[in-house]
Amino acid sequence: MTTYPPDRRDFSRSAPVRLWEDGFASDPHHYYGALRAQGPVGWAELVPGVPAYVVTDRRAALDVMQDDETFSHDPRAWEETVPADSPVLGMMRWRPNALFADGAAHVRYRRTLIDVFDLVEPHDLRERVHRAVRLLAARIGPRGEADLVGDFSRPLMALVLNDLFGLPDHQGDRLNEGLGKMMEGGAQAAEGETQYVQYVLELIAAKAERPGDDLPSRLLDHPARLTREEVTWQVFLTLGAGYEPTANLLSNTLSRILGNPAYYSTLTSGARPVLDAVVEVLHHETPLANYGVYYAREPVSFHGVWLRDAVPVVVSYGALGHFDEQEVTRGRHPNDASHLSWGAGPHACPVKQHTLLIVTEAIEQLTQWLPDLDPVLPRERLTWRPGPFHRSLTALPVRFSPRAADRPGERS
Repeated sequence: MTTYPPDRRDFSRSAPVRLWEDGFASDPHHYYGALRAQGPVGWAELVPGVPAYVVTDRRAALDVMQDDETFSHDPRAWEETVPADSPVLGMMRWRPNALFADGAAHVRYRRTLIDVFDLVEPHDLRERVHRAVRLLAARIGPRGEADLVGDFSRPLMALVLNDLFGLPDHQGDRLNEGLGKMMEGGAQAAEGETQYVQYVLELIAAKAERPGDDLPSRLLDHPARLTREEVTWQVFLTLGAGYEPTANLLSNTLSRILGNPAYYSTLTSGARPVLDAVVEVLHHETPLANYGVYYAREPVSFHGVWLRDAVPVVVSYGALGHFDEQEVTRGRHPNDASHLSWGAGPHACPVKQHTLLIVTEAIEQLTQWLPDLDPVLPRERLTWRPGPFHRSLTALPVRFSPRAADRPGERS
């Protein structure tokens, strides 16, 4: 029988906060409040029967992310404890890539990603975004109405990433469908994982046979000499991490801008940069809400809690942000004012500048093409996709003056 230190909590017999419930998507404040009430580390379920420690305190979060001696990213011991058909495995199972590696292996994988993305010049990425906006604005402009999630944010990211990864535009629907199912972590998660894996396998096979000026070809040719399997899982990581969270960051930012008329008017006039709105979302409504996943290498006492090994320790960027926003609303400025949405420590996001460029350019270009976007619903009536990992709108309906397909801001 395991004996726990008398001054440390053991959650093994406590009722977990159920992040898989439908209510979590509609009212995460309630769930984060329940977790914070337990202390810096709370006890939750990601899906039924899959518990996790959830870190909701900034200092504790930094202690996890910056301590690679106590905590590991390798989930294989945990995987042995969950059913083979668990819907969270698509997002959490071990693969040979930078996200799930530690030490020298992590350094090697991370270096290849940094090297290939360093070759993407900002002006080139900017032009890819502008091209995508032109295509989508020409498609929706004459209609005078659109859903800025389904008609803009998600297809824009599919266009940009397929361009970077050397795939034709028409492949975007497959990317959107597979990743969407996998991220939500529900009954269709396994199907989504299978679809997405097949998408990546076909991509790597095509690039191995016919290399091009694209990210997978550069990984295959990198001096680190990654195996084809390693390249496959690096692409699995980067394509997925680039698509879903960035699309959600884009739509969440658009919803904040359009839901605040004063904010929108200053943005469209150029008086307030789009980046301000993006940073506000990263603080208070981060698109990847609960996905900093670590594992204690052995049982350890941590911020008043006895952590068992082989149980996920999840950094909740969403809980940190919700707390910050509540404090700011009350007129107070908490010490943990800087968001942690990019992570910290050895696993901090290596391509945040690329992400910020894509989102800010997309919004600036869209508001040039369609300068009178008007939300159909007030922000409090918008709905959110289910799932423990993300903060993602189901739709963002807008109206606007119909525009000619070939000129921004011109009436048809």
